[in-house]
Amino acid sequence: MKIVVMGGSGLIGAKTVAILRSKGHEAVAASPRSGVNAVTGEGLHEALRDAQVVIDLTNAPSWAPDDVMAFFRASATNLGKAEAAAGVQHHVALSVVGTDRMPDNGYFRAKAAQEKLIAEAGVPYSIVRATQFYEFLGGIADAGMQDGKVHLSPGQFQPIAADDVAAIVADVALGAPLLGIVDIAGPERAPLNRIIGRYLKAKGDVREIVVDPDATYFGGTISEDSLVPTGEARRGGIGLDEWLARAHA
Repeated sequence: MKIVVMGGSGLIGAKTVAILRSKGHEAVAASPRSGVNAVTGEGLHEALRDAQVVIDLTNAPSWAPDDVMAFFRASATNLGKAEAAAGVQHHVALSVVGTDRMPDNGYFRAKAAQEKLIAEAGVPYSIVRATQFYEFLGGIADAGMQDGKVHLSPGQFQPIAADDVAAIVADVALGAPLLGIVDIAGPERAPLNRIIGRYLKAKGDVREIVVDPDATYFGGTISEDSLVPTGEARRGGIGLDEWLARAHA
């Protein structure tokens, strides 16, 4: 089966392509560097010829609210039109758990707009909403810096390994379209400040963490369950300690 992976050279994309190829599928890693650009439409029709499935793992180069909204609106619109013309049977997109619960976060607003356009495009689809990746925990700590300390919410957090994300995305892509959303998360749930604290300690990072109920998440207000699945979800199998051990190996 021909499966086009948009953003196929990125963190999740490269892993997903490798998994699909190991299963005997023709997985095409498509990105601007290979001449395929979902935002401009360049190369889309050629790349999607004879494709049964398209997986959209693209991400905006800028997270400024207007930029990220423009990126996901353009990419979702262009992909929807190109897929319909090519007869694609299944569109899979990676989104974020909590996208519909944090309207004051510009990135989440843009992902919500992307999801709406996917549902309206007329191509059978599956949306995989993932919690934050272990690989980005350092960036979360950096974003919480105030006056030399890391300010973090005590809201619940359930990060997931990129390897688990790729495995689940590939599995969803090879199944029937869900015509809806599936949440995925890691195996451990704990307050955000505790998980980041474990990460920083393992990295030998001595920055002090301040538990701050008013701390935002990249500009978004956090409630107790803003960043975790509130219903049924698929769980990855790699815990934080195992991931940290692998990273240090």
